Amino acid sequence: MFTGIIETTGLVKKISSQGTNLSFWISSGLSVELKVDQSLAHDGVCLTVEAIEGDMHRVTAVQETLQKTALGNWQSGRLVNLERAMVLGGRLDGHLVQGHVDATGTCISAENKDGSWLYRFSFPVAFAALVIEKGSICVNGISLTAFNVSKDAFSIAVIPYTYEHTNIREVVAGSVVNLEFDMLGKYILRKAFVESKN
Repeated sequence: MFTGIIETTGLVKKISSQGTNLSFWISSGLSVELKVDQSLAHDGVCLTVEAIEGDMHRVTAVQETLQKTALGNWQSGRLVNLERAMVLGGRLDGHLVQGHVDATGTCISAENKDGSWLYRFSFPVAFAALVIEKGSICVNGISLTAFNVSKDAFSIAVIPYTYEHTNIREVVAGSVVNLEFDMLGKYILRKAFVESKN
């Protein structure tokens, strides 16, 4: 479980394939503090640390993950948002994030607002019920607040700290991002669906 508060960013150094899987070597200041078998969110995707060498760690994404996320588009040199799993009893500064990406979205626009940044993203209309005005949403692992919500798009405002300390600064119109919708909303929607069938 994560919070959507990014600890640091890492750099994709090497990518290799084995069958339908892709393995990534990520370099970051956090890598030396990790342990093999530890869960770590990469752009909001929960992956298991498989190996550590110096300031790099390796993770692997299976076909299911590659189909549901933007990881299949990653290239060497890409900046990746990193967050370790939350500590039980710690502060929840963002919102409850599982690290299970629901879908990808596409950046429609990115505007500098002279002190903040305004982004608009499209998303699959099948998830419309899970995006609400002033609700939490996870974009590339970042806990953000959605507004100006329509059936297939939403906006977010980004403060300077988030802009400077995450890879949101590299998102431009046309960029594909990982989206995880609010977990509580998913349970509520499921409950309503089950009750409607009874």
